[in-house]
Amino acid sequence: MAYQPRRIPPLGPPKSSRRQRVLAAWRGVDLAPAETARTDRAKSAGTVLPAVLKELRIDNRRGEAEVVKVWNDLLDPNIVAHAQPANLHKGTLFVTVDSSVWLAEIVRYRRKEILDRLQHSFGKELIQRISFRVG
Repeated sequence: MAYQPRRIPPLGPPKSSRRQRVLAAWRGVDLAPAETARTDRAKSAGTVLPAVLKELRIDNRRGEAEVVKVWNDLLDPNIVAHAQPANLHKGTLFVTVDSSVWLAEIVRYRRKEILDRLQHSFGKELIQRISFRVG
């Protein structure tokens, strides 16, 4: 039996394919190492979707949509015609009122009633305060 030396793989980057060599010649530069470094492995939707939904704050937006729906059904139509919830942030419901006259009416006579009804529907943790402003 003849002695055959053990083959040691080269230490440098792997040999490029014919396609890569042709593209490198056509471009004038070999981008294969950069292209392979930038490729990301595909991820399943199940692993990516929770992070995307959290970033989009879908749960918060769904809660805000429920507040608007309940606002329209639960309150006096005169109030609904002149005041609409705009945002819910850290327990404070921001409501936009169309005139200063209605703002004074709501803040002076109806604020407690509105807060009680919304807290009864959503709980005191979700809606702790209401802030009205003309807009």
